[in-house]
Amino acid sequence: MPPSTEQLLKRLLAGIEQELPRAIALRRTLHSLPELAHAEERTAASITAELPVEATVAAGTGRLAFVGPGRTGAVAVRAELDGLPVHERTGVAFSATGTTMHACGHDVHMAALIALTRAAHRLADALPAPLLAVFQPSEEAYPSGAQQLAEGELAALSPAAVVSAHVHPEMPWGSVALDPGLVNASCDLVEITVEGSSTHGAYPHHGRDPILALAQIVVALHAQVARRIDPLRPAVLTVGTIEGGSAENVIPSQARARLALRAHHTEDRETLRTLVAEVAAGVAAANGCVAHVAVTAGEPALENDTAIVSAARGLLPTAELQPASEWRSCGSDDFAFYGEIAPLAMAFVGLDGAEGFVSRPLHHPELLPPDEAVAAIARVQAVLYLAAALSREPT
Repeated sequence: MPPSTEQLLKRLLAGIEQELPRAIALRRTLHSLPELAHAEERTAASITAELPVEATVAAGTGRLAFVGPGRTGAVAVRAELDGLPVHERTGVAFSATGTTMHACGHDVHMAALIALTRAAHRLADALPAPLLAVFQPSEEAYPSGAQQLAEGELAALSPAAVVSAHVHPEMPWGSVALDPGLVNASCDLVEITVEGSSTHGAYPHHGRDPILALAQIVVALHAQVARRIDPLRPAVLTVGTIEGGSAENVIPSQARARLALRAHHTEDRETLRTLVAEVAAGVAAANGCVAHVAVTAGEPALENDTAIVSAARGLLPTAELQPASEWRSCGSDDFAFYGEIAPLAMAFVGLDGAEGFVSRPLHHPELLPPDEAVAAIARVQAVLYLAAALSREPT
C-alpha cells in the first residue's frame, strides 16, 4: 500500500533534516559568491555539483533536474539563481565582497531546493509525481528568466503545476502566508523622455523647460492614479529616477524619468499605461515640450491556484508550520509568467522573530536570513510539491 500524503511528507521532512548540514554549507557558499542576472555561471556550477541527478541547461544559466517516476505530470519547484546590484553590509564571515549581494533570499531558496531534491531522490519510487527542480536565472532583471523558461524549455515539459517559496521579513517566524487568488501585482517599466529647448537660466522665455514639464508630469501622474483606478483595487505608480540637466543655470533640452506601474487587475494595468501616455503628452504640450513614452511590459499579476493552496494549508501542521494572516501585496515576481503554462502557488515564509534575525526589508544591504531559514523554505517547498501533486490527481 502506498504511503499516505502525510506519511510521505514526514519521510520527506526527515530526509530534508538529514540534508541540512550540507545545504547550509552550500547556502553560505552561494551567499559569498553572488552573481547578477544571466551571469550566474559559478552559481549554476555549484548547484549542479550538489544535485543527485543529471541536470539540463535551460535559459542560459538555468538548470532543470527531474527526480521520481518519469517526467509526465511533474510538479516544478522553482528557486532563483541571481543576486542584486547591492553592496552587502551584514558583516558576517560569509558575506559577499564587491557590489553584488543575495539581498532577497535566493541563496536560501537554492540551498533549500537542493535539500528537497536530494531527500526526494532517496524516495523516488514513492513519489506521487515527478519533482522537477527549476533553478531559474534572472528573477531580478529583464529579460526575465521565468518568461524565457515559460516560452521555452519548461513549456516543452508541460508540468502539471509550478510552485515556489520565498522568505519574507514581515511574516512571523514559523508561519507561512499562503492564500488563494491574486497575491502579487503585475509590473511594467516605463521611461518618459521630455524634449524641450535649451537656454540660459536667466532667459527662460527663450527656451522650453523640460525639467519643469517633467516635474508637473510626475505630480499629475500620482494624482491621476487616485482618480482613474477604483480605490478598492490595488494599483501603485512609483517614479524611481529623474534625470536632466548639467548645471544650475542652464535649462537643458531633455529630461527623463523612469517609473514602475503595478496593478492586481489586467484592466487596471492597461488603464495605468494609457494614463501615463495621456498625462505625459498633455502636460508636456502645455509647457511647449514633447513627451515620448516607452513601456517595457513586465510580469503579469500572480494568482495562486485555489486547489493547491487548500491542499498545502492542510499539510502545514505536519511540517510544524502555521498559516500567517492573509497576505496580498503590490510586490511582483516573474514567477507569475509560469501561470501561462500551469497552475501556480507561491508561499511567503516568515523570518520575523527568528533567533538572531535582524529585521530588514527585502533588497536591503543588511538583510541576512538565518541558516535556519533553509530548513523552513525546504519544508514549505515539500508541502507545496505534495499539495500540487495531490490537487492535480484525477478524482
